[in-house]
Amino acid sequence: MKNTTWDALAATPLPEVRRRAEFVDERAGIEPVTVPGARRFAWNDGGGQSAVWYFADDGRAMLLTFDHESELNLYAEEDYALQESFYDGVPEPLVALVRDRPENYESLNLTDPATGRTIHYAGGVFWYDGARWHVAAGLEEYTRREDVDLFEASGFDYCLEVYRFGEDGG
Repeated sequence: MKNTTWDALAATPLPEVRRRAEFVDERAGIEPVTVPGARRFAWNDGGGQSAVWYFADDGRAMLLTFDHESELNLYAEEDYALQESFYDGVPEPLVALVRDRPENYESLNLTDPATGRTIHYAGGVFWYDGARWHVAAGLEEYTRREDVDLFEASGFDYCLEVYRFGEDGG
């Protein structure tokens, strides 16, 4: 799994990642949101692509990316089980940050028709364990099985371009 943006994110200390997320959120005019146990920052390009960061109180983090033109956009399919599977491998306290939460411009909900539970749509699901970043195991498994380029299809490079990881400042 070689990707320059991924390597740059992985090399950036979490406090700097958060600083950049806050800076971009402010420049984009998006109101930061406090959810139980975390602070949410976001960016969108106004055309259907977004990056959403959750910085948990316990030092972990989760990043969701979304590209509306990607094969990882499940909005039209309305496949709750598949979307839920993209979060497999992410610790439950992080997933709880996006399960049964109000939707917003950057994160629409997909609803389980059987239970009424919701989860935010995301083409890319990435998380930080307190020491390093991970790709969600379910997303990684799906993209491998379907022979989809994970970073391209999730919009990872495009959605993180504005954060300028790998460059000084931000």
